[in-house]
Parts: sequence; structure tokens; C-alpha cells
Amino acid sequence: MLTRDEIQALEEKIVHVVKNIYDPEVPVNIYELGLIYEVKVFEDGKSRVVMTLTAPNCPVAESLPAEVKEEIGQLNGITEVDLEITFDPPWNQDMMSDEAKLELGML
Repeated sequence: MLTRDEIQALEEKIVHVVKNIYDPEVPVNIYELGLIYEVKVFEDGKSRVVMTLTAPNCPVAESLPAEVKEEIGQLNGITEVDLEITFDPPWNQDMMSDEAKLELGML
């Protein structure tokens, strides 16, 4: 069983991992793009990540979620990765961080 501090540390590690995964069409990581809706780790080491794609017909609709799941699954302490893809709410540019908007010349 993980402690509250261990859970928080693992959630932070997951965020760090997804900040190193980039949408191949945009030079911004998927976290700053606003594609990650939820990151949760439970006492048994199972993790739940809810994410979206920029569009349902996104060219990386299969490979990007698989990469996210694989990278998170490699973290020490994570026993399972439940990755959910959702389009509710639909992604839009307002979900991007200021850092992402700056990188893309939108600020």
C-alpha cells in the first residue's frame, strides 16, 4: 500500500513523463497542449489517466495513447495503467497552457 506522499510523488512523476511526450504535429508536449484531463494514482499502485486527442480522427489516435500508457507503465511503483480516451469535453485551444500558446506564437 502506498502512502499519501508516495501517491503524490507518483502522480508528479506521471506528469513529468507526459511532459516528455510530444504531439508529432505540434512542437509542444501533450500536457501543455491540455490533452491530459486527469492523473490519479491509487494505494495499490494502479494509475488512471484520462486524456483526449486534438481531434477524433487524429493521425496518432492509436500510437499516442499507446506511448503514454507504455511510458507511465515503466515508472517504478506503478502496477497498472488504466488509460481512458475521451472527447468530452472536446479539446480546444483554450485548454493549452500559456507556455504552449507562447511556443506556438499564439500569445
